[in-house]
Amino acid sequence: MVVKIGIIKSGNIGTSPVLDLLLDERADRPNIDVRVIGSGAKMNPEQVEEIVPKVKEFNPDFVIFISPNPGAPGPAKAREILSGYDIPAVIIGDAPGAGKKDEMNEQGLGYIIVKGDPMIGARREWLDPTEMASFNADVIKVLALTGAYRVVQKAINGLIEDVEAGKSLELPKIIITSEKAVEAAGFKNGYAKSKAIAAYEAAEKVADIDLKGCFMVKESDRYIHLVAAAHELIGIAAKLANEAREIEKSNDTILRTPHGGDGSVLSKSCIIDKPA
Repeated sequence: MVVKIGIIKSGNIGTSPVLDLLLDERADRPNIDVRVIGSGAKMNPEQVEEIVPKVKEFNPDFVIFISPNPGAPGPAKAREILSGYDIPAVIIGDAPGAGKKDEMNEQGLGYIIVKGDPMIGARREWLDPTEMASFNADVIKVLALTGAYRVVQKAINGLIEDVEAGKSLELPKIIITSEKAVEAAGFKNGYAKSKAIAAYEAAEKVADIDLKGCFMVKESDRYIHLVAAAHELIGIAAKLANEAREIEKSNDTILRTPHGGDGSVLSKSCIIDKPA
Protein backbone atom coordinates (compact mmCIF):
# COMPACT_ATOMS: atom_id res chain seq x y z
CA MET A 1 0.00 0.00 0.00
CA VAL A 2 1.20 3.52 -0.82
CA VAL A 3 0.11 6.28 1.56
CA LYS A 4 -0.55 9.59 -0.19
CA ILE A 5 0.42 12.72 1.74
CA GLY A 6 -0.44 16.27 0.71
CA ILE A 7 1.76 19.03 2.14
CA ILE A 8 0.80 22.70 1.87
CA LYS A 9 3.53 25.25 2.58
CA SER A 10 2.47 28.86 3.12
CA GLY A 11 5.11 31.35 4.14
CA ASN A 12 8.10 29.83 5.90
CA ILE A 13 9.30 28.60 9.26
CA GLY A 14 12.48 26.66 9.93
CA THR A 15 10.66 23.35 9.67
CA SER A 16 9.16 24.15 6.25
CA PRO A 17 12.15 23.58 3.92
CA VAL A 18 12.83 20.04 5.17
CA LEU A 19 9.38 18.78 6.18
CA ASP A 20 8.81 16.49 3.19
CA LEU A 21 12.47 15.42 3.22
CA LEU A 22 12.20 14.17 6.82
CA LEU A 23 9.80 11.50 5.57
CA ASP A 24 12.03 10.14 2.80
CA GLU A 25 15.65 11.12 3.43
CA ARG A 26 17.09 8.80 0.75
CA ALA A 27 14.24 9.28 -1.75
CA ASP A 28 13.62 5.53 -1.83
CA ARG A 29 10.85 4.97 0.69
CA PRO A 30 8.35 2.74 -1.10
CA ASN A 31 5.26 3.16 1.06
CA ILE A 32 4.60 6.91 0.68
CA ASP A 33 3.89 9.34 -2.14
CA VAL A 34 4.14 13.04 -1.31
CA ARG A 35 2.97 16.17 -3.13
CA VAL A 36 3.94 19.66 -2.01
CA ILE A 37 1.92 22.78 -2.84
CA GLY A 38 3.18 26.20 -1.85
CA SER A 39 2.51 29.91 -1.92
CA GLY A 40 6.11 31.02 -1.55
CA ALA A 41 6.95 33.60 1.08
CA LYS A 42 3.45 35.10 1.15
CA MET A 43 0.77 33.69 3.44
CA ASN A 44 -2.20 36.00 2.94
CA PRO A 45 -5.80 34.73 2.68
CA GLU A 46 -5.85 35.21 -1.09
CA GLN A 47 -2.85 32.91 -1.56
CA VAL A 48 -4.25 30.36 0.88
CA GLU A 49 -7.66 30.30 -0.80
CA GLU A 50 -5.95 29.56 -4.09
CA ILE A 51 -3.55 26.81 -3.05
CA VAL A 52 -5.37 24.84 -0.33
CA PRO A 53 -8.14 23.44 -2.58
CA LYS A 54 -5.51 22.14 -5.01
CA VAL A 55 -4.45 19.50 -2.50
CA LYS A 56 -7.73 17.65 -3.08
CA GLU A 57 -6.66 16.90 -6.66
CA PHE A 58 -4.05 14.51 -5.27
CA ASN A 59 -6.67 12.61 -3.24
CA PRO A 60 -4.38 12.37 -0.20
CA ASP A 61 -4.89 10.11 2.80
CA PHE A 62 -4.06 13.10 5.00
CA VAL A 63 -2.89 16.69 4.64
CA ILE A 64 -0.27 18.75 6.45
CA PHE A 65 -0.45 22.55 6.40
CA ILE A 66 2.68 24.34 7.60
CA SER A 67 3.13 28.08 8.11
CA PRO A 68 4.12 30.69 10.64
CA ASN A 69 1.53 31.69 13.26
CA PRO A 70 -1.55 29.49 12.72
CA GLY A 71 -3.67 32.34 14.09
CA ALA A 72 -2.72 34.83 11.37
CA PRO A 73 -5.40 35.63 8.74
CA GLY A 74 -4.00 33.38 6.00
CA PRO A 75 -3.35 30.29 8.13
CA ALA A 76 -6.69 30.83 9.91
CA LYS A 77 -8.39 30.73 6.51
CA ALA A 78 -6.49 27.53 5.68
CA ARG A 79 -7.70 25.95 8.91
CA GLU A 80 -11.26 26.96 8.09
CA ILE A 81 -11.04 25.40 4.62
CA LEU A 82 -9.34 22.21 5.76
CA SER A 83 -11.79 21.66 8.60
CA GLY A 84 -14.55 21.51 5.99
CA TYR A 85 -12.90 18.71 4.03
CA ASP A 86 -13.37 15.02 4.68
CA ILE A 87 -9.58 14.62 4.83
CA PRO A 88 -7.62 14.36 8.09
CA ALA A 89 -5.39 17.42 8.46
CA VAL A 90 -2.53 18.50 10.69
CA ILE A 91 -1.32 22.07 11.24
CA ILE A 92 2.39 22.63 11.87
CA GLY A 93 3.33 26.05 13.18
CA ASP A 94 5.58 28.05 15.48
CA ALA A 95 5.06 29.22 19.07
CA PRO A 96 2.07 31.58 18.49
CA GLY A 97 0.10 28.52 17.37
CA ALA A 98 -0.04 27.26 20.95
CA GLY A 99 -2.67 29.92 21.65
CA LYS A 100 -4.89 28.42 18.93
CA LYS A 101 -4.82 24.79 20.04
CA ASP A 102 -8.35 24.92 21.46
CA GLU A 103 -9.64 26.28 18.15
CA MET A 104 -7.81 23.56 16.26
CA ASN A 105 -9.31 20.94 18.55
CA GLU A 106 -12.78 22.32 17.85
CA GLN A 107 -12.06 22.26 14.10
CA GLY A 108 -11.06 18.60 14.27
CA LEU A 109 -7.48 19.36 13.24
CA GLY A 110 -4.28 17.90 14.58
CA TYR A 111 -1.36 20.16 15.38
CA ILE A 112 2.38 20.17 15.98
CA ILE A 113 3.66 23.41 17.50
CA VAL A 114 7.45 23.81 17.30
CA LYS A 115 8.23 26.34 20.03
CA GLY A 116 11.91 26.50 19.12
CA ASP A 117 11.16 27.51 15.51
CA PRO A 118 11.61 31.29 15.91
CA MET A 119 10.33 34.26 13.98
CA ILE A 120 12.95 35.91 11.76
CA GLY A 121 14.09 39.53 12.21
CA ALA A 122 12.10 40.89 9.28
CA ARG A 123 13.14 44.54 9.28
CA ARG A 124 14.08 45.99 5.89
CA GLU A 125 17.17 47.73 7.31
CA TRP A 126 18.42 44.36 8.53
CA LEU A 127 17.04 41.47 6.52
CA ASP A 128 18.38 40.76 3.04
CA PRO A 129 18.31 37.39 1.21
CA THR A 130 21.72 36.39 2.57
CA GLU A 131 20.75 37.11 6.19
CA MET A 132 17.46 35.29 5.69
CA ALA A 133 19.20 32.18 4.42
CA SER A 134 21.82 32.28 7.17
CA PHE A 135 19.14 32.58 9.87
CA ASN A 136 17.18 29.65 8.50
CA ALA A 137 20.35 27.55 8.27
CA ASP A 138 20.96 28.13 11.98
CA VAL A 139 17.35 27.32 12.86
CA ILE A 140 17.48 24.09 10.85
CA LYS A 141 20.68 23.12 12.66
CA VAL A 142 19.07 23.71 16.07
CA LEU A 143 15.85 21.86 15.29
CA ALA A 144 17.66 18.93 13.68
CA LEU A 145 20.31 18.38 16.33
CA THR A 146 18.12 18.96 19.41
CA GLY A 147 15.60 16.33 18.30
CA ALA A 148 12.67 18.57 17.35
CA TYR A 149 12.56 17.25 13.79
CA ARG A 150 12.53 13.68 15.08
CA VAL A 151 9.34 14.50 17.04
CA VAL A 152 7.77 15.72 13.79
CA GLN A 153 9.03 12.67 11.89
CA LYS A 154 7.65 10.28 14.52
CA ALA A 155 4.24 11.96 14.60
CA ILE A 156 3.79 11.82 10.82
CA ASN A 157 5.06 8.25 10.66
CA GLY A 158 2.37 7.39 13.19
CA LEU A 159 -0.26 8.68 10.77
CA ILE A 160 1.27 6.68 7.93
CA GLU A 161 1.09 3.54 10.06
CA ASP A 162 -2.57 4.24 10.90
CA VAL A 163 -3.44 4.53 7.20
CA GLU A 164 -1.58 1.32 6.39
CA ALA A 165 -3.41 -0.50 9.18
CA GLY A 166 -6.80 0.78 8.00
CA LYS A 167 -7.36 2.54 11.32
CA SER A 168 -8.96 5.89 12.02
CA LEU A 169 -6.15 8.40 12.22
CA GLU A 170 -5.17 9.60 15.67
CA LEU A 171 -4.17 13.17 14.83
CA PRO A 172 -1.18 14.50 16.81
CA LYS A 173 -1.67 17.22 19.37
CA ILE A 174 1.89 18.12 20.24
CA ILE A 175 3.68 21.18 21.54
CA ILE A 176 7.42 20.57 21.16
CA THR A 177 9.26 21.90 24.21
CA SER A 178 12.99 21.58 24.78
CA GLU A 179 12.47 18.51 26.95
CA LYS A 180 10.27 16.77 24.36
CA ALA A 181 12.86 17.53 21.69
CA VAL A 182 15.89 16.22 23.54
CA GLU A 183 14.02 13.11 24.66
CA ALA A 184 13.46 12.28 20.98
CA ALA A 185 17.12 13.03 20.21
CA GLY A 186 18.17 10.21 22.53
CA PHE A 187 21.23 11.87 24.05
CA LYS A 188 23.31 9.50 26.16
CA ASN A 189 25.66 12.10 27.64
CA GLY A 190 24.23 14.46 30.25
CA TYR A 191 26.34 17.42 29.15
CA ALA A 192 25.25 16.93 25.55
CA LYS A 193 21.62 16.85 26.64
CA SER A 194 22.08 20.04 28.67
CA LYS A 195 23.68 21.84 25.74
CA ALA A 196 20.80 20.76 23.50
CA ILE A 197 18.23 22.04 25.98
CA ALA A 198 20.11 25.35 26.14
CA ALA A 199 20.13 25.56 22.33
CA TYR A 200 16.39 24.97 22.03
CA GLU A 201 15.55 27.39 24.85
CA ALA A 202 17.76 30.03 23.21
CA ALA A 203 15.88 29.53 19.93
CA GLU A 204 12.61 30.16 21.77
CA LYS A 205 14.07 33.40 23.16
CA VAL A 206 15.04 34.48 19.64
CA ALA A 207 11.34 34.52 18.77
CA ASP A 208 10.58 36.80 21.73
CA ILE A 209 13.32 39.27 20.76
CA ASP A 210 12.34 39.34 17.08
CA LEU A 211 8.66 39.81 17.98
CA LYS A 212 9.64 42.86 19.99
CA GLY A 213 11.97 44.16 17.28
CA CYS A 214 9.53 43.62 14.41
CA PHE A 215 6.22 44.72 15.92
CA MET A 216 6.58 46.46 19.27
CA VAL A 217 9.51 48.86 19.03
CA LYS A 218 9.02 51.73 16.57
CA GLU A 219 12.38 53.54 16.71
CA SER A 220 14.80 52.21 14.09
CA ASP A 221 17.87 52.82 16.24
CA ARG A 222 16.36 50.37 18.77
CA TYR A 223 14.70 47.73 16.62
CA ILE A 224 17.71 47.23 14.34
CA HIS A 225 19.84 46.27 17.33
CA LEU A 226 17.12 43.99 18.67
CA VAL A 227 16.73 41.97 15.47
CA ALA A 228 20.51 41.85 15.05
CA ALA A 229 20.81 40.54 18.61
CA ALA A 230 18.21 37.86 17.91
CA HIS A 231 20.16 36.66 14.88
CA GLU A 232 23.35 36.56 16.93
CA LEU A 233 21.55 34.44 19.51
CA ILE A 234 20.31 31.87 16.98
CA GLY A 235 23.93 31.54 15.82
CA ILE A 236 24.97 30.75 19.40
CA ALA A 237 22.08 28.27 19.67
CA ALA A 238 23.28 26.48 16.52
CA LYS A 239 26.81 26.36 17.98
CA LEU A 240 25.50 24.81 21.22
CA ALA A 241 23.47 22.24 19.30
CA ASN A 242 26.52 21.29 17.26
CA GLU A 243 28.62 20.99 20.43
CA ALA A 244 26.02 18.62 21.87
CA ARG A 245 26.28 16.42 18.79
CA GLU A 246 30.07 16.48 18.87
CA ILE A 247 30.00 15.13 22.44
CA GLU A 248 27.75 12.28 21.31
CA LYS A 249 30.03 11.64 18.33
CA SER A 250 33.08 11.41 20.60
CA ASN A 251 31.26 8.72 22.59
CA ASP A 252 29.95 7.00 19.43
CA THR A 253 26.40 7.26 20.79
CA ILE A 254 24.52 9.31 18.17
CA LEU A 255 21.03 7.91 17.68
CA ARG A 256 20.10 7.55 14.01
CA THR A 257 16.60 6.64 12.84
CA PRO A 258 16.70 5.94 9.09
CA HIS A 259 13.77 4.58 7.12
CA GLY A 260 14.16 0.98 6.03
CA GLY A 261 13.56 -0.58 2.65
CA ASP A 262 9.94 -1.28 3.57
CA GLY A 263 9.36 2.24 4.92
CA SER A 264 9.59 1.28 8.59
CA VAL A 265 11.74 3.29 11.01
CA LEU A 266 14.99 1.64 12.03
CA SER A 267 17.56 2.74 14.60
CA LYS A 268 21.23 2.48 15.50
CA SER A 269 23.81 4.33 17.60
CA CYS A 270 27.29 2.88 16.98
CA ILE A 271 28.61 4.28 13.70
CA ILE A 272 29.53 0.90 12.21
CA ASP A 273 26.32 -0.88 13.24
CA LYS A 274 23.63 -1.79 10.73
CA PRO A 275 20.28 -0.12 11.50
CA ALA A 276 17.65 -2.54 12.77
